[in-house]
Amino acid sequence: MTRWGTVTTVKAPLKAILTFAAWHLEQGAHRIYIYLDEDAPQTFATLKAHPKIRVTQTDAAYWAKRNGRPDKHQARQSANARHANNRKPEVDWLAHIDVDEFLLSDRPVAEHLATLPADALCARFRPVEALAPGNATAPGETAFKAFHLDQTARQQAAEVCFPTWGQHLSGGFLSHVAGKLFFRAGTKGLQIRIHNVILNDVQNPGQVALPDIELGHFHAASWEHFLDAYRFRLARGSYRAELKPQARGKNALTLHDLFQSIEAAGGEPALRQFYDEVCVANSTLCDKLAAHELLRRHHLRLDKIRDCHFPVINQA
Repeated sequence: MTRWGTVTTVKAPLKAILTFAAWHLEQGAHRIYIYLDEDAPQTFATLKAHPKIRVTQTDAAYWAKRNGRPDKHQARQSANARHANNRKPEVDWLAHIDVDEFLLSDRPVAEHLATLPADALCARFRPVEALAPGNATAPGETAFKAFHLDQTARQQAAEVCFPTWGQHLSGGFLSHVAGKLFFRAGTKGLQIRIHNVILNDVQNPGQVALPDIELGHFHAASWEHFLDAYRFRLARGSYRAELKPQARGKNALTLHDLFQSIEAAGGEPALRQFYDEVCVANSTLCDKLAAHELLRRHHLRLDKIRDCHFPVINQA
């Protein structure tokens, strides 16, 4: 049977990490590799107790063996994914994803991976971005926005669905549309980035698509979540100044410049207005997304799944 797992560098509350781990165990993951990006002894002990989780504390001793701790978290993610790849393989495929990303598939992930050709080194799955609950979602339901792969169709849909800001947002997304990869675990010499892998100076050799697996990304799952992460993302994360514009129109702004201009014009209330238009599952937005076949609805039952896999933790 095809075995797969995930590798993730994380600095998050224990509950969030357990929710992520439980979801992927429920989907059939054989191993969950977690690299803790902060000193978190309780989290380490809790994760280490699970037979399918391999947890590593990336402390000073860990980084001393790897020429020191990189300043940028993106570099630390890549280094940790490389470490997981280079250890004795326990799985056939590894997905390098984040703690707020959840693999979504209507059938077992292993079945998709088992059909990949022998010369496929990596396989790409694309994201869908979670919308905050609104008047168009039922209790317990999460709505996600998707995007068209075709650039022209993507931009046209974005400008219809998100009329105020669509010209600056690729598919209406705040985060990546590149997606993430499964790669063959144990591949020697493999360089692993956030969205790509490189082998012998070739990027993503033998890449195939996994269109029936989507990556549910909770990038801005609530206004509070968005605001808590906003300053870090603006300075060092996915909204940082050196990144290029997401959208491809000649007048498209970078996310950094877009948010700076919104905030300069109206402060936090203007940011909230942006969020409510782009990130909340209201009926107007969901109707437009559905008309473009870009609406996904899922009842994920994340709390129930976490309680099932970690009952003692959740009762404590």
